[in-house]
Amino acid sequence: MQQPDARKKTINPSAYNALADALWLIYWNKDPFELYVRGMLKDHSELLPQLNFQATKREVSGQLVKLLRANETRYLDVTVALMLDIAAMDRFPNLERQVDGDVMVAKATAAVAELRRWTGKQQDIIMGHEEHAAAIAESAKKDQDSRVFARVHDDLKQRFIVMHAATDKHQRGTDFEGFINELFALYDLEPRAAYIMDYEQIDGAFSFDTDYYVLEAKWWKERIGRRELDVFKTNIERKGKNTLGLYVSMSGFTSDALAIYSLSTPFITMDGGDFMAVLDQRIRLDDLMTHKRKHASQTGHCYLPVSEIFSRME
Repeated sequence: MQQPDARKKTINPSAYNALADALWLIYWNKDPFELYVRGMLKDHSELLPQLNFQATKREVSGQLVKLLRANETRYLDVTVALMLDIAAMDRFPNLERQVDGDVMVAKATAAVAELRRWTGKQQDIIMGHEEHAAAIAESAKKDQDSRVFARVHDDLKQRFIVMHAATDKHQRGTDFEGFINELFALYDLEPRAAYIMDYEQIDGAFSFDTDYYVLEAKWWKERIGRRELDVFKTNIERKGKNTLGLYVSMSGFTSDALAIYSLSTPFITMDGGDFMAVLDQRIRLDDLMTHKRKHASQTGHCYLPVSEIFSRME
C-alpha cells in the first residue's frame, strides 16, 4: 500500500499548543522575548506586523502559533525550527536572573519537556526539515546577537554623554571605569576587571589579537603631556618586551608629547573623538585598534586620529 505524501501531513494541534505554551515561558522580560521571535521570523517578516508586541507574551505566542497553523505549508520550516530550537533548551538565563527564578525555570522546563515530547511524536513531519530548521535557528541567534550588540552600544553612548556633563570628578572616574570595562568586553577584548582608581585614572589590561596591552585612561581637563607618557612607557617596559600599551586621554595630548613618540612608540593612543566615533558606530572598536596599531608599527607614531582613518577609507 502506498504511503501518503508526507507533505500532506499536518502537525498535531496539541503540538502547536505545546509550542505556544513553551514560547511565552522561556523568557520573563519582553525585550529578549521579542528579540528571539523577531530573529526566528527574519525570513518571514510579513508575520511581524501581525504580532502585537505590546500585548502579553502569552498573547503574542498565541497570535504567532495561530498564524503558523493557518498557513502550515508555507510556514512549516519556521514552525519546525521553533519547535526544535525551544525543545533543545536546557537553560533559561533570563529566568534565572529573576527574583522567583526557581519557580519560573521549573515552569519553563516542564513546558519545554512537553514540547519535546510532541516533537518526538512528529518525526514523520520533522524529518527532512531539521537541516533548514537548524539554519533558521543559527541565523536567528546571529540576528539576536546583532540587535543586543546595537542596544548595548546605544546604552553606552548615552552613559558617555552623561559623563561629559558630570561635575563630580571622582564619580566620573568611577563611572568611566565601568564604561571602559563594558565597552571593551562588548568587543571580546577581555578587559581585566580589577582597575586601580586614582581619582580619574584607570589602570588595567586587556587582550587584543593575541597581544597583551597595558591600559591607562585619564579624563582630565588638561591634555596629557610628555611626563605622563614617559611614565606610561616605563610601566610598559617593566611588563616585558612583548607587552603593548593603550593610553586613553579624553582631552587629548599635547603636541610636544606626541612629537616625542612620533618615531618610536610601545603604545597607541585614543581620545574622546575616537570613543565618540565608536559609540556612533561609525567604526568598530576592534577595527579602530587595528588601524592604530598598524600605523604605529609602520611609522612609529603613537597617534592616529580617527578622522584620518576615515579619510583613508574613502
